[in-house]
Amino acid sequence: MVDDIDRALLAHLQHDATQSYATLGKAVGLSAGSAHDRVRKLRERGVIRRTTIDVDPAAVDRGVSAFVMVNANSWMGDAPTRDVLVAIPEIQEAHVIAGAAALLVKIRTATTEDLQAALRRIFGIDGVTGTQAIVVLETFFERPVSVLDQDREPRQADVDAPPR
Repeated sequence: MVDDIDRALLAHLQHDATQSYATLGKAVGLSAGSAHDRVRKLRERGVIRRTTIDVDPAAVDRGVSAFVMVNANSWMGDAPTRDVLVAIPEIQEAHVIAGAAALLVKIRTATTEDLQAALRRIFGIDGVTGTQAIVVLETFFERPVSVLDQDREPRQADVDAPPR
């Protein structure tokens, strides 16, 4: 279970994962050692899946973004399909979905020609019968998972507030 202090730690880490345990602990009312111990336990339990940085896709030549629905004539929610999708480096996310399509994938490429090449690779997967690509023209925002309260959007004041 994740308690209010864990949620506050997670919110602060989402805001800036590079801060020291001393700074993190102070922000939530813990010692540096206690903050470190809690973060370690959150990692061990799989609550924190990884620590990373957020890179601007356009700055690294990945400015073309598309969401692709993949149609299939067979079940696609298995390890062989996952492994083939993982091998396509342009695919950032892949989801087995319910509805008209079998899969939803998010692709980032440098050009529309590269997007077309990635779509050809997806279309070549055994069982795939078609794709429908939705090309993103502009991204207003991308939001991380809120850890503070499941019933409302996170606010900056919550990240800066002491734990309840």
